[in-house]
Amino acid sequence: MQEKKFFGHPMGLMVLFLTEMWERFSYYGMRAILFLYLTKGANEGALGLSEKTGGAIMGLYMASVYLLTLPGGWIADNILGQKKAIWYGAISIMIGHLILAIPGSPEIFFLGLATVAIGTGLLKANISSIVGELYPEGGARRDAAFSIFYLGINLGAFLGMFVVGYLGEKVGWHYGFGAAAFAMLFGVINFKFNGKYLQGVGNAPTQKSSYTYLYVVIAALVLVGILLVSGVLDSVSLAQYMKYIIVAITILYFAYIGLIDSTLTVVEKKRVGVLFILFIGISIFWSGFEQASTTLTIFADRHTDRSFLGMELPASWLQNANSMFILIFSAPMGALWIYLNRKNLNPSVPIKFGLGLLQMGLGFFVMYLAAQRVLDGSMAGLGWLGLTYMFHTLGELCISPVGLSSYTKLAPKKYYSQLMGLWFVGAALGNLIAGLFAGNFDESNVAAMPELFHQVFLIGMVSGLILIVLYKPIKKWMGGIE
Repeated sequence: MQEKKFFGHPMGLMVLFLTEMWERFSYYGMRAILFLYLTKGANEGALGLSEKTGGAIMGLYMASVYLLTLPGGWIADNILGQKKAIWYGAISIMIGHLILAIPGSPEIFFLGLATVAIGTGLLKANISSIVGELYPEGGARRDAAFSIFYLGINLGAFLGMFVVGYLGEKVGWHYGFGAAAFAMLFGVINFKFNGKYLQGVGNAPTQKSSYTYLYVVIAALVLVGILLVSGVLDSVSLAQYMKYIIVAITILYFAYIGLIDSTLTVVEKKRVGVLFILFIGISIFWSGFEQASTTLTIFADRHTDRSFLGMELPASWLQNANSMFILIFSAPMGALWIYLNRKNLNPSVPIKFGLGLLQMGLGFFVMYLAAQRVLDGSMAGLGWLGLTYMFHTLGELCISPVGLSSYTKLAPKKYYSQLMGLWFVGAALGNLIAGLFAGNFDESNVAAMPELFHQVFLIGMVSGLILIVLYKPIKKWMGGIE
């Protein structure tokens, strides 16, 4: 009997594709309305926080979602294995969204956010790791699998922002959060009943490690919770401190793996050095890209004419332009890389990263021009944000699937899931910066908007050009891995 296939790939990819699709439905759907819920007034059923506080909370939440992938990867590597980590993570995410769906005090709401973040930390890095494990031979087939997997991510995001965004803005915020919980239920059911296709991958380790690392992480989380509840730290201060803490921890982590651990070969250590460079690149990229849910949503809500075919589009829907462009461009971009590879013209990983950063910067140049128009007394048309999202999407396709695949290929086996966790820590840092940046966009600071967008434009362009110029030594450190 012929083995069942999923677009020519193992059925295990289908299980991971659908689980990730529903998880991203819940995450991006809820994220699309979160900043609006935090900052709109109590008369609209929202929390009525200032942009600075709402931006800090948004940044802390989005950073925590990805930062917790580091202990999540450690737990999988040393205690549960990837499959069990994904299972418990999916359940935690579903419960967290259910808590968000219950109208109540702000404390209950933030408990729901924390529960979602913990669950995502367990699921996110480990599900990507198993995709890589399905293809031990590596090569173009693994890259193709990650492209399909990435399609699932964006299909979930596309559907989630439409459904949750509409329900949240037009019906009621908590109906939107409830839809996210319902979507995650489908993800849990899929993983439970189709998990049979993942036999032989993601199993628990045969040797268990010391739990000291886990105890330290739990103690740190409890301490942060106590400081917030007691009022010693506010969300803005915590977000500022977290920015420096993430940078310090990341540098120390990479330094230990790449410089101190004597069990790694020189080639492996150089590859870890490449992963650190890619970490810097992805952090800069996400710090611009993830402003979709903060500064660009403010711009959509307050300064954009959202009239379309006789109706006013919800501000959260404009974020969906990214997912729409992903669905349009992902296949042609994948085909382009294959065509260039056949001609021996396929750009190396650092060049693709550089191109991605350049396009992120160009997107913010478009926003700089749009903000100038707003200062002249006009509302911006939908096309400005549409063009920005197109540049950002093309940049994302140059960076995200390529970087994700590179981490699975370059990471030493000993640190496989932990380094996948560090890839998402780059996203954590970028999200945190994006949230803090949004605090500058209050109504009394509209005149500063063009200059703020211009700053991000310059950062993207300069960092992209540096990577392109230095591609040869970076490629050499990859030790023959493409």
